[in-house]
Amino acid sequence: MKPVLYAHPFSSYCQKVLTALYENSTEFEYRMLDHNDPDTLADFETRWPIKRFPILVDGDRTLMEATVLIEYLGLYYPGPVKLIPDDPKAAIEVRMLDRFFDNYISTPQQRIVFNSIRPETDRDPYGDTEAREMLARAYAWLDRHMESRLWACGDAFTLADCAAAPFLFYADWTHAIDPAFTHVHAYRRRLLARPSFARAVDEARPYRKYFPLGAPDRD
Repeated sequence: MKPVLYAHPFSSYCQKVLTALYENSTEFEYRMLDHNDPDTLADFETRWPIKRFPILVDGDRTLMEATVLIEYLGLYYPGPVKLIPDDPKAAIEVRMLDRFFDNYISTPQQRIVFNSIRPETDRDPYGDTEAREMLARAYAWLDRHMESRLWACGDAFTLADCAAAPFLFYADWTHAIDPAFTHVHAYRRRLLARPSFARAVDEARPYRKYFPLGAPDRD
């Protein structure tokens, strides 16, 4: 049996897992979460009442959290691209960079977006400013980090790049990366050109009109 992914193509965390799946041409069943398919939504909510996606179902196992899904796929459905190195010392850096992109790029980016869709009387200007300052600091650190690197952890595409791809993609839409951070911009372009992530981006194009801040006419 193939593993089953419950996901939506416009979600950054779903794109993180889809990039990993596409990197290794892993066979899976894609159950798209859509309000036009209440049966799939009900099945998803029964499996994971927290209702945060993606989740992966493999036999009698239900797994949640994008990083865990990618780790699981590497163990049970390995392919030619090792997204987590066998060397435990190298794997530490990959996991560290994965957390960097989750916590310091994706989290503040989503904080800004979620704040924008609240009723105006409930918005948090302080929180919005704080999130934008975090993104600016994260961009500055990443620019130094990527000065002499092809991918986040060196020459090999890893779990960390699966995280970086969608999170930098949406972060630049939300709080534009300063043009002075040329290494970040170059890295983001390389990620967009990677066939696995390019496929995820293309699959999400029909949903761009739903981006709360307005999707730019690029990428």
